[in-house]
Amino acid sequence: MKVARLVVGSLSAVLLSAGVMAQAPQAEIDAHVAAARAAAGLDFRNTFFNLCSTGAAPAAARGAGGRGPAPADAGQAARGRGTGGTPAAPDRTTWSAPPLKVFDNLYWLGTRQHSSWALRTSAGIILLDTNFAWATEPEIIQGLTTLGLDPRDLKYVIISHAHGDHDQGAAELQKRFGAKVVMGAPDWETTLRRPATAAGGVPTRDVVVGPEGWKLALGDTTVEILATPGHTPGTLSHVFSVNDQGRKVVVAYSGGTLTGGFGMDGAKWDEYIESQRRIAKAAADAGATVILSNHSEYDGAYTKARLLLVPRQPGENHPFIVGADGVQRYFTVMAECAMASKLRVGAK
Repeated sequence: MKVARLVVGSLSAVLLSAGVMAQAPQAEIDAHVAAARAAAGLDFRNTFFNLCSTGAAPAAARGAGGRGPAPADAGQAARGRGTGGTPAAPDRTTWSAPPLKVFDNLYWLGTRQHSSWALRTSAGIILLDTNFAWATEPEIIQGLTTLGLDPRDLKYVIISHAHGDHDQGAAELQKRFGAKVVMGAPDWETTLRRPATAAGGVPTRDVVVGPEGWKLALGDTTVEILATPGHTPGTLSHVFSVNDQGRKVVVAYSGGTLTGGFGMDGAKWDEYIESQRRIAKAAADAGATVILSNHSEYDGAYTKARLLLVPRQPGENHPFIVGADGVQRYFTVMAECAMASKLRVGAK
């Protein structure tokens, strides 16, 4: 009888201990989610919900290994990733947007969902990301012309990561205007494995950025390009300066957001988290007060750019300037959500 009581007592202790151990990770998950929510505030709600929501579908279920556009763009992603040259564009009323001048020397050339940015320098234009192939002509090439810029002045096209919603215009811009295409080394390998019939074509290998990063100097402008693997193995993020009514402002550009189909691979989660810390430090060191992305749902570019159609009043802040704290909070959301997700799936 005593033995039975001892066995039952020992078993209860083990079960209680296991229960406490099972609860501890959930408490840790909740702490990371709470930290991300606090950092997001009202500024970065979409980034928080896309990365931290426990109700969101697993990234791998969103297609392309979980590395494609956010769920709202899934239909466009499917149409934009086909083969056979330039696929038919979706209904223009669902994506078309006018090009807009955002800073003295930075211009937004996006659709309502995806962003391309033209950085004008004293020696030509640096383009940050392209778009789906069907948006290259109307949004980028015609957009530059509408803004009084000459597409023939394109010198570099920096691709943040090798997904169709950001790189399908690279080959056309390279071929038509002689622009050099810049991409992370692993993403070049992915790109060059595509068939010649891939949407938008396949660019010729130009500038390859390795893990050490690269500083692109063109005229009076330098773009610090950092390797921030995670969203894809070759994701690149940037820090550079622009002018706001003659005043210098530093921009941090996040090259990839969703955490991808990492599953139980703890090293992949850690790589993504470390990348956010790397770009956050570079942004802090440079005094960045602007955060930009290649998806409007994360940085609000489509909405904020249109606010600039109304002249700012004296002393009124620029809608894209979120402050140094705001930039850091953005990357905190990304890192904290990734830490929560890693724990949630039990990755080691």
